[in-house]
Amino acid sequence: MRQRTKEFALRVIRMFASLPNTAVAQVLGKQVLRSGTSVGANYREASRARSKAEFISKCGDALRELEESSYWMELLVDAGVVSSDQLSSLLKECDELTAIFVTIAGLRGKQDAHSS
Repeated sequence: MRQRTKEFALRVIRMFASLPNTAVAQVLGKQVLRSGTSVGANYREASRARSKAEFISKCGDALRELEESSYWMELLVDAGVVSSDQLSSLLKECDELTAIFVTIAGLRGKQDAHSS
């Protein structure tokens, strides 16, 4: 996951660098740049968590950043800044990472419930 979230961030960076130099593209692009690069940082923090609760909280932060990234990318497509084909692979990876983080946080949450 560490490498996968880093690769996701690098793909977001490359996508941002390829955006047109228009106000709309840059505003939306900076939003996805911020959220997309935060996913891996939150995962790294989660992997160093001192407790299960802290782990789940940081995974939740990563999930929020993934949801936000998806939103901004959808806006880039819906606003006509980029085609859906250009972002389909990146959106698919965003969805897959979301599913993974939901599973990780859900499993850890169930373990906490059983240990109480």
